[in-house]
Amino acid sequence: MDSFALNVFVQAADARSFVAAGRTLGISASGIGKSVTRLEQGLGVRLFHRSTRSVSLTAEGEMFLERARRILAEFDAAQAELSVISTIPKGRLRIGLPMVGEPFLAVMAEFRRRYPEIELDLDFDNRKVDIIEEGYDAVVRSGDVEDSRLTSRMLGHFRMLLVGAPAYFERRGRPTHPRDLVHHDCIQFRMPNTGKLQVWQLRREADEPEQDLQLSTTVTCNTNEARLCFALEGLGIAYVSEFLVRRALDAGQLVTILDAYTTEQNTFQLLWPSGRHVTPKLRAFIDFASQHVALEKSRQ
Repeated sequence: MDSFALNVFVQAADARSFVAAGRTLGISASGIGKSVTRLEQGLGVRLFHRSTRSVSLTAEGEMFLERARRILAEFDAAQAELSVISTIPKGRLRIGLPMVGEPFLAVMAEFRRRYPEIELDLDFDNRKVDIIEEGYDAVVRSGDVEDSRLTSRMLGHFRMLLVGAPAYFERRGRPTHPRDLVHHDCIQFRMPNTGKLQVWQLRREADEPEQDLQLSTTVTCNTNEARLCFALEGLGIAYVSEFLVRRALDAGQLVTILDAYTTEQNTFQLLWPSGRHVTPKLRAFIDFASQHVALEKSRQ
């Protein structure tokens, strides 16, 4: 027995006509009759008295009609409840993020407060993960990512800056050209995924040779928090993302140098598998992250 058979029975009982019931349901009168016959065979009783002109309920049919109405009402209520549940963002959400606190930690915290039914499983890692094979719902990555299996949304742009503590520049002076950096203490960053030192991509004059600066290293580290700490402590100059040092710059704890030469920009993108149904929990995250990640939305 299924809801369709019950609905056919109720429509035929209300209309006292297989023809009228067929018009209401969009099927033929013979189709109505066959469905009723199958229902009667399943129940082991006759539900209708049939004549060439009309049909009427048997005693068993009258008794079954009220029960059928209640069953259909419960079925409709269950469908309505499931429909509501399917639109509520809830469940476990696995998100891959780069190994940076800002600008993501505050956004993750606010998202969790906004959607308490969603359990966040956050994986901070700079390696290139396989989103589909490793079971991520979405990941945030910097730079351009070309993968036809993925859908992306730009979260925004950020630029790279050269920064140091005011006390450091009072002690050592401020560089006025990139070549002056060879005489300063530099806080180097070792890329966690490759082990190579980050290249300080600074604009060169048209007549300058294409060669890497031979920086004098005072500290080498592989986390953003470490190089921010050492810059704040006045140990040297760091080449960092603007979002990492925005608060320190606003507070005067760090200052920028050589702004005319720091022209490198990068992007953060949110990536998720293409071709799949976007669940309410993932849709909520995509929209929330797009609105609340504090990055420039267009290039300057």
